[in-house]
Amino acid sequence: MLELPHALVGAAIATAIPDPRISLPLAFASHFITEYIPHWNPHLFTELKTLGRVSRSSLIIVTIDASLALILGTWIALRSPAPLVVLLACFLAVLPDIMEIPYFFLHWHPKFEEKLVLWQRAHQWNVPAFWGILSQLVVVAISLLLIYRLG
Repeated sequence: MLELPHALVGAAIATAIPDPRISLPLAFASHFITEYIPHWNPHLFTELKTLGRVSRSSLIIVTIDASLALILGTWIALRSPAPLVVLLACFLAVLPDIMEIPYFFLHWHPKFEEKLVLWQRAHQWNVPAFWGILSQLVVVAISLLLIYRLG
């Protein structure tokens, strides 16, 4: 799943449950749970294995997505009654993907990184681009609805 839906799910959790003892672990767990929602994202692992690097088009998509997640997550956090909790929830919801950055972009492949990448790859429900982007837009819309209804 792209970073924007992950971050907004984290923000929605923190908005619904402002207690960080509950919301922060849930935000982290949400990353793994939402990977089971049918979605599409660039196939960085395949590109790395076939091209030896991440393609330019995937890099552009990843950069735009991460930028949007950072901007919108921060914007939502700054407008919430508990900005630090919301910001941390956004961060924790995307943390497993952030941990993969060295693997894909710095060619750093320690065993832990490789296990994380392979686990996430094996537990994602990838579908064709149209349906996979549509499902993520639905996740974004539901998250924003929850954030602004509960906040």
